[in-house]
This record gives sequence, C-alpha cells and structure tokens, in this order.
Amino acid sequence: MTDTPTSAPQPELEVSRLEAFRRSPVWQGLLLAGFSLVTALILSASDEVTRGPIAERATEDLLASLAQVIPAAIHDNDLVAEMQTVNDQIEGGVPVYVATLNQEITGVAFVLTGFGYSGAIRVLIGVAPDGTLLGVRVLSHTETPGLGDKIEIAKGDWIDGFSGRSLTDPTPEGWKVEKDGGIFDQFSGATITPRAVVGTVHRGLALFERHRASLLTRTAENEAS
Repeated sequence: MTDTPTSAPQPELEVSRLEAFRRSPVWQGLLLAGFSLVTALILSASDEVTRGPIAERATEDLLASLAQVIPAAIHDNDLVAEMQTVNDQIEGGVPVYVATLNQEITGVAFVLTGFGYSGAIRVLIGVAPDGTLLGVRVLSHTETPGLGDKIEIAKGDWIDGFSGRSLTDPTPEGWKVEKDGGIFDQFSGATITPRAVVGTVHRGLALFERHRASLLTRTAENEAS
C-alpha cells in the first residue's frame, strides 16, 4: 500500500488568511493597543525626566517673585520652607510665605486671584507686620496686550502705587479706581483690569487683618520650637 502524500499548505492560501486577519477588527484593535502602549511609555519616561527640572524652575520663579514683594534685606530665612496655609472663611485655603529676620517676623506674602476683562489675574501680595503693603506683583493674566497688560511691572510702574498702602490708607471708599470714586489710576480703554487688581489687593489686606494675630503668634511659636 502506498501512502497518500499530505498536501502542503498553499502559499496563496496563507497570504489570503494573513490579509484577511489584517483587515479584521481584531488586528485594528491590536494596532491601536500597541500604539497606545508605546505612547504611554514615552509620556511616562518624558514625565520622569522633566519633572525634576520643571519643579526646580517653578521654585526659582516663585523665589524671584517673592523677592519683589519681600526684599532680601528684611529676611534671613527660606520663605518657601516657612510656608504655612491659612484657612479663611472667605478666600479658602491660602498658602502664606512668612519672612523672618533674626527670628523676628518681618512680613508675609501670599497669592490671591481676581478676574479681569479676559480672565483670572493672579496677584502676589507682600504685607508688613503692621499691615502696610511691602509690594504687589501680578504673576499671571490674560488681559489685552497694550491695554490691560499695564498691570505688569515690565510694562509700567502702576503696580508700584500700592506699596506703603494699608486698609486705612486710603479709606475704604478710596480703594477703587478713579472712575469709581477711588484714588487708583485706571488705564485708558481698560478700566476693568485695574479695577480687578485694586479689588484683589484690598481683599489681601483684609485677609491679613483677619488672621494677623494668629499668623504672627503661630509663626513666633514655630521659630522658638
């Protein structure tokens, strides 16, 4: 008896099966999963590599901004390390950077957000223990270039007009732009922007006043411990 030879797979049949598989939803799903996995791995690796430098740059930017409202001459401590959170009934949780010189409190700084013509305006406010403003700077905004951006120190000295002011200087009625009966200049064609900054700074002084005793007392206790 002679054996019947087993027929070998035809190349054309194998190719057609492979082509059919490549056109199937399963193949498309595997491709999508593969691309997603590779993308996720790349993003994860990039995040690990850049996280440190980004954090360092953010800290450098914060320190540079703090130096503009808390002069280096009035503190010998690490402002970021001395940060504490104030829980306010109006503003919520607010990080406060406390400055000390020879363990004496010389000022605090914090950020509040107001809303101008085009969106949020983040304002850094430095306050002396007696409640007077050490300095004010706008950290970020989306106001109109050439109009609302005059709140930036790089575009003018308007923001310096807050230094030395307090809740009582001017009076509450004076804490407005001139158009509203206050003492602060507004910009031609952009009243909403300076109005927002003035209001935010006034809120900051009120926040400090509400927590002045606890801030200064708690900080002094921490320094002694």
